[in-house]
Amino acid sequence: MDNKKSIKFNKKRVGNSKEENTRWVIKITILTFGISAILSFISEMLLRNVEVLVAFIILIIIIMIGIIFDIIGVAVTAADETPFHSMSSRKITGAKTSVKLIRDASKVSNICNDAIGDISGIISGAAGAVVIERIMNISSSSDKLALSIALSSITASITVGGKALGKHFAITQCNNIVYKIGYIVESIENIFKKPI
Repeated sequence: MDNKKSIKFNKKRVGNSKEENTRWVIKITILTFGISAILSFISEMLLRNVEVLVAFIILIIIIMIGIIFDIIGVAVTAADETPFHSMSSRKITGAKTSVKLIRDASKVSNICNDAIGDISGIISGAAGAVVIERIMNISSSSDKLALSIALSSITASITVGGKALGKHFAITQCNNIVYKIGYIVESIENIFKKPI
């Protein structure tokens, strides 16, 4: 790929104007605040009066949400839009949306990796603290510090290991992942467009 083609390709994915970029920064900041507030509230409500096992399951779900959105963010940045053009011309559901996702890769990645991914990481830390507190309340162990360190380490290792595995999967299966996301988004849009 020569430099001119490379520059055109990157402009498609990054956006052209500084004004557009500034508007996006403001939007994503507000969106992140909203998502963070909603997810924090939901996790707080779910974790408030639950047993240790349920709290641990909620913690794993929060970690999995972060990993899944990290996979989507990486896949969108690694995918090639070329095969989706022929699919789109044949009116295959999901192809048109897949092209849009790839062309807006920087924004999609920002939402998936940074907004949702990082928020999930922060909330999983808070959820982990709740699980540790629940375990300490029912544990007769005298070494509660070791228990706290162990659970924090397990949470961190599952998150990092899951994201490492997810990134490899996202890069090797990027077009398939983007198509599946495009198909889901387009199918939902089509349901809402149908007259009731």
